[in-house]
Parts: sequence; structure tokens; C-alpha cells
Amino acid sequence: MNDIPTFTLYSNELGGNATLEQVAKECGGENVSPQLSWINAPKGTKSFAITIHDKDAPTGGGFWHWIIFNIPPKIQTIPSGAGDPTKNLIPFGSAQSKNDYGYYGYGGPCPPVGTGDHQYLITIFALDIDKLDADKDTLANEIGFNLWSHTIKKASIVLYYRR
Repeated sequence: MNDIPTFTLYSNELGGNATLEQVAKECGGENVSPQLSWINAPKGTKSFAITIHDKDAPTGGGFWHWIIFNIPPKIQTIPSGAGDPTKNLIPFGSAQSKNDYGYYGYGGPCPPVGTGDHQYLITIFALDIDKLDADKDTLANEIGFNLWSHTIKKASIVLYYRR
């Protein structure tokens, strides 16, 4: 039997499908980033990053909805609405880069009509470095590469949405 606690990402707000609260304003939603919490971070974690990616977007490479990084290791939750940079709800020292909508912070689901269910993978990365060599203007793919090379462990939850 494995007695090692599992690194786990969860939310008190999310079910299996996005609600209008999380959906982008362009699709009639409120564009509010979800509350996220995690437990049992692996030993050696020096910071965290969170991404939301739609692999089903008809772009060839998916669509980045949210990238937040340099979250201090003592943090275990991000409040609802933290993806709005004007609210200053992210932990001190953290950064939010541009999403694929072209603005900083969270951009909710808004898939093209008729493309079926889109899978939004919400992932937390436990990293072996204090800070990524990135800032708010670093491209999503570059941040993704840096995450890949510094990840100790990751945990995900899936959200679906269709129009």
C-alpha cells in the first residue's frame, strides 16, 4: 500500500463543466477565474505555477486560457477572481502572463460554435526553482517549456464546455 500523500489539485467551485461564471464575456459569461486549492506538495517544491489549456481548440497547438507562475511555496490556494489583474488577488511575487486572447490574466472558455465539448486542463506544477526566468510578457509556449524542465510533480483537474 502506498502511504505517500498524493499531490492533489481541487476546487470548491468547479464541477465537470464550466458555468457561466467561468465562461468568457465574449460568450455571455462573467470571466471569473475559479478558486483553486492544492495539498501534499512534493518535497523540494520551491514555487508553483498554474495553467489552463484547451487542447481541443482548432489552432493546431491548443489555446492558453491562464498562466500564473512564481507562486510562493507556502501558498495552497488561489481565490476566485484572482485571474483579473486589476483585483490584485494573486500572491505577492506571482505573475500572470498573456493568455491566447491577448490580455493578461484569465480568459474563460469560449470555443467556436459547433466544435463539440472542449477539454480545459487545469494544472498545477510544483517546481524546483524559486522563480521562472520569465515575466508577464513571456510567451505561453516559452513558459510551458520552462515548466516542463523544472517540474517535480503536477496535478490536474478537467473542465468541459461547449457552445
